[in-house]
Amino acid sequence: MEIWQIIKFSVPNELNAELSSRLLKVENERDELKLKLSEAEKNSEIDSSKLIADLKIQAGLTGLIGEGVVIKMNDSEKVALNDENQNSYVIHDDDLLRVVNELRAAGAEAISINGQRLTALSEIRCAGPTLSVNNVRSSAPFEVSAIGDKKTLQNAITMRGGVAETLKIWGITVAVDALDEVYIPPYKGEIPHVYAKVSE
Repeated sequence: MEIWQIIKFSVPNELNAELSSRLLKVENERDELKLKLSEAEKNSEIDSSKLIADLKIQAGLTGLIGEGVVIKMNDSEKVALNDENQNSYVIHDDDLLRVVNELRAAGAEAISINGQRLTALSEIRCAGPTLSVNNVRSSAPFEVSAIGDKKTLQNAITMRGGVAETLKIWGITVAVDALDEVYIPPYKGEIPHVYAKVSE
């Protein structure tokens, strides 16, 4: 008689049943773990793609649509008196900055000026008779678009004693339209990283 036959006959039937039951249980646990691992990998792929999409939105690299406001600003048509400076009647970088800051404080999720998407690296500054946004020059009229709660954004600009009322003193026009759909284009410039490095 072969050794395996001796072992087979020497192992009680109850032990065989118990070993078979344990083996079946381990196999079932293995299959469950494989299924959980597969689901985790799928969820990880979904989470990763959502994270990338969110980061692109925050970096301003994606065009966006949503409710918000479109603000049209234009220089005053008034002529300065003899003792006044005509520059007081034209839009300056600090005027645009005040509008942008009010929109951000009111919860604007994305902002553009004359089609230039504002990012963390954007600048708004005077450049001779023009204004520069993202190193792109333009002159009045200016169109500031913002996505967010349209009523809140509108109130932030038109509130009593706010930026629109202040600029109106100099004849600068500020018209705010609350819209169900506002388009904000993506940032089209370069994002340089010469000195910044990822921290360990």
